[in-house]
Amino acid sequence: MIDFFNDIDNEGGDGMATHVMPIFAEVHNSPADSDNQLSAEQLANLPILPLRNMVLFPGMALPIVIGRDKSMALVKEAMRSKSHIGVVCQVNSKVDDPQLGDLYRVGVVADIIKVLELPDNSTNVILQGLAVMSLDAITQTEPYLRGHVTKLDDTHPKKSDKEFNVLMQSIKEVTFHMLGNMGNSAQELSFAVKNIDSPFYMIDFLASNVPFEPRQKQLMLEERDVKKRAYMLYSFLTREDQLVELKANITSRTREDLSQQQREVFLQQQIRTIQEELGNDGNDSAKLKERAKTKKWSDKAQQWFDKELKKLERLNPQSPDYSVQYSYLDTLLNLPWENYSKDNFNLKRVEAKLNRDHYGLEKVKDRILEHLSVLKLRGDLKAPILCLYGPPGVGKTSLGRSIAEALNRKYARISLGGLHDEAEIRGHRRTYIGAMPGRIMEALGKCETSNPVIVLDEIDKVGQDFKGDPASALLEVLDPEQNSHFHDNYIDIDYDLSKVLFIATANNLQTISQPLLDRMEVIEINGYIAEEKIEIARRHLVPKQLEENGLEPREIKFPKETLAAIIEKYTRESGVRELEKKIGKLLRKIARLKAQGEADYPTTILPKDLKGFLGAEEYHSDNYEGNDFAGVVTGLAWTAVGGEILYIESSLSRAGKSGEKLTLTGNLGDVMKESAVIALEYIKAHSQQFGIDYQLFDKYNVHIHVPEGAIPKDGPSAGVTMVTSLVSSFTQRKVRGRLAMTGEITLRGKVLPVGGIKEKILAAKRAGITDIVLCKENKRDIDEIKEMYLKGLTFHYVDTIKDVIDYALLPEKVNDAIAL
Repeated sequence: MIDFFNDIDNEGGDGMATHVMPIFAEVHNSPADSDNQLSAEQLANLPILPLRNMVLFPGMALPIVIGRDKSMALVKEAMRSKSHIGVVCQVNSKVDDPQLGDLYRVGVVADIIKVLELPDNSTNVILQGLAVMSLDAITQTEPYLRGHVTKLDDTHPKKSDKEFNVLMQSIKEVTFHMLGNMGNSAQELSFAVKNIDSPFYMIDFLASNVPFEPRQKQLMLEERDVKKRAYMLYSFLTREDQLVELKANITSRTREDLSQQQREVFLQQQIRTIQEELGNDGNDSAKLKERAKTKKWSDKAQQWFDKELKKLERLNPQSPDYSVQYSYLDTLLNLPWENYSKDNFNLKRVEAKLNRDHYGLEKVKDRILEHLSVLKLRGDLKAPILCLYGPPGVGKTSLGRSIAEALNRKYARISLGGLHDEAEIRGHRRTYIGAMPGRIMEALGKCETSNPVIVLDEIDKVGQDFKGDPASALLEVLDPEQNSHFHDNYIDIDYDLSKVLFIATANNLQTISQPLLDRMEVIEINGYIAEEKIEIARRHLVPKQLEENGLEPREIKFPKETLAAIIEKYTRESGVRELEKKIGKLLRKIARLKAQGEADYPTTILPKDLKGFLGAEEYHSDNYEGNDFAGVVTGLAWTAVGGEILYIESSLSRAGKSGEKLTLTGNLGDVMKESAVIALEYIKAHSQQFGIDYQLFDKYNVHIHVPEGAIPKDGPSAGVTMVTSLVSSFTQRKVRGRLAMTGEITLRGKVLPVGGIKEKILAAKRAGITDIVLCKENKRDIDEIKEMYLKGLTFHYVDTIKDVIDYALLPEKVNDAIAL
C-alpha cells in the first residue's frame, strides 16, 4: 500500500486550499493493467470533470472535494452507470463555470473508485487515472460538461537504451536525496519509491506526488515521449532538491538563534504566568503589539514604542502606573505618524470649490492656488503658515474648512481664544497626574493623517499667566524651519508637523507678539461691501437659514432690494454674521405662521415687510447731510465693523478771560487730539497764505466737535478734515458738496497716507459721496480695488494741505468775514 496525498484546492466554488487526509490505493506497475478500453461512442461524448489546480496522471489515485452542482451531477450519473469520465485541469482556477477555452486540452480518462460523504456535509471522491486523452471539443454543457476526446499513446524508449536507464537511476538518486532532506515526513513516499519496479510508472508516480506547480505537472502530462518526460521530471526534481537543501541549510544555520528565541519564549511564558497569577492575562500587551505592526512610522519611533511596551509588561495591572503607561502607548498608536492623505492637484476643481463656498476673498484663494501649484511641481514643499486677518464675520474660520475639502485633506479647528496655559500647546509631562498631549497632537490623532488643515482660531486672543506663555510655545509650531521636529512634552519624541497646513485667524494684529507674527504670512481680509453681502446672502445665508428653520428651498424669496434694506437698516458690520441672524429671525417668524396653519404668510419678502418682522430700524443710514454751514466737513473713518463717514464741526467764539483757545469734544483719543492741535498750529503758521488775519487767533476761541460723542474715536486720519474745517470756519467759505476726505497731516503741511481705504470708500458710496480727497500715496490702494467698487466716485490725490484747501473750499463765503 502507498500513500497518495497532496494539499489540493477545493474543487467547488471557493477555490481555497483544503488539506485532504491521505488515502491508500494498490500500486499498479503500469496503467495498461487497467481496463481502459473505450468505445468510439464513449470517446465522442465523454463526461468531463474540470479540476482546480490539480493534475491527474494515469495509474494514479487522487482524492478531490466536490463543490460545484455540475460536478456533483456528473459524479452521481457516473456512479449510477459505472462509466468512465474525462478529467482535465482548469487554466484559471477562479472560473466557476469553465468552457473549452478555460480548460487544458490534455487530460486523463478516469474511473470513480469511491465516493465519501463526510460529517461536514462535504463530498469527497477518489479518482483512478486510466489513460491520457486530448479534449477536442465540448459537445454538451448541461447538466454537466461532455466532450469529444481522443486517446493519446506514449512513445517508449527501447529496453537497450542505456541513456534512459542512467537517467532513471539519476532520478532515483535525486529523489532520495531530496526526501532525505525533508526528514521524517517523507518516509512513506521514500518507501513507495523503493518498491516501484516499472520506470514508466515511476515517472508518473513522482510527477503526481512531488509538490510541483500545476503548470509543471500539466507540461509533463502533455509530453507523450517517455524519455523526454523523464528529462523534464529530472529537471523539476533537481530544482526542487536545491530548494529543499537550501531550506535545510538555513534551518541548520539558524538553529542556534532559534534556541535563543526558545529561551526567550520560555522566559516570556513565565512572565505571562506570573502576570496571570497577579490578575493580568497579558492581552493588553499583545493587542498593542498587533496594532503596532500596522503603523507606518520611523525606526526610531518603533524602538521607542518597544522600550515603553517592555515597561508596561513589567508593571502590575493593579498599579496606578499601569493605566498611565497604557494610555501613553495607546496615544502613540493613535497618532498618524507617516500616514498622509493624497492632495488634490486638480487646480480647476480646487478653484471651483473655493468660489462655490465663498464669495470674494480673492487674495486668499490666489494664495492657496499658488501653494498647490508649487506643491504639484515640487512635491516636497513645506506647508506655509497663513494668518487670515480681518474683522469678525467675514468667513475666516469657515474658509479653512473649504480649503481642506478643496485640497482633499482632513480638517481640524483649535480655538485659542482665552488660552493661557503653555501645556495646552506642548502637552504635560507624564510625571504629572492627569497628563495629556497638547491640542496639536490631539487634533492629529482625530484627523488620522499627518498633513491635515488645522485652523488656529483667534490667535490674537491668546493670554498668558504664571503657567507660561502659549504664544511662545506656538513659535515652534508655526516655524516651518523648526516644526519638522516638534517636541510634545507628553509624547516625548519628535514629531513632523512640516506637512500640516496651519491657518491662523485674527481680528487684531496689534495683540500678536512680533516673533509669532513674523513666522506667519498675513493675508488681510477686508469687510464686504453691500453688493457682496447681497450675493453672499442670496447664495449661502438664505438657503442655509431656510433649511435650518424647516422651510423648503426657495419657498421664501428675498429680492435684492430687501436684502439691501436689511444690510443698511438692521446691521452694522464688516462681515455677514449679524446679517445671517436677522435673516434667521425673519424666517423663524414665517415658520411660526406656517406651523400655525396661517395660509397667507408672505412668500416674497419686500422692504416694506421688514418692520413687521424685524421691528423698527436699528441704524440710520450714512446719508450725506450737506455742507450748508462753514466749518462742517465730511471725513472718512475706519472701524472694526467697516468704514463710516464722520462729520467734523468747528466754530469760533469770542475769547474770554479764561484764556482757553482750543476745545475738543466728541470722546476723542490722544492721537486725534494731537491732530487737532497740529491743524490749528499749521493754520496759525500759514494764516497769510489762507487769507486769515493772525489777530483772530488771539480774540477767538476754537471749538472742534465730532458728533456721536458716545462713540470713542481715535487715529490720525482725520487730520486733513480738521484743517479744512478750521480754514472754512475762519474764512467762512463753504466746502464742496458731496465731498469727503481722509489723510494724516504734518506741521510741514504734508498729507500722509492712511489705511482702511477700501472700507472708507464703501462707506462713502453708501452715503452718496461722489468726490474723495486722498494722499497721492494712497493711489496704490485704489489700484488694488475692483473697478465695480469705484464706480461713481472721483478721486483727487493731494500732496500738501494747500492742495486740499484749494480744491475743497468754494470761493464764495457763507457770511461776512469775522470781525476783529
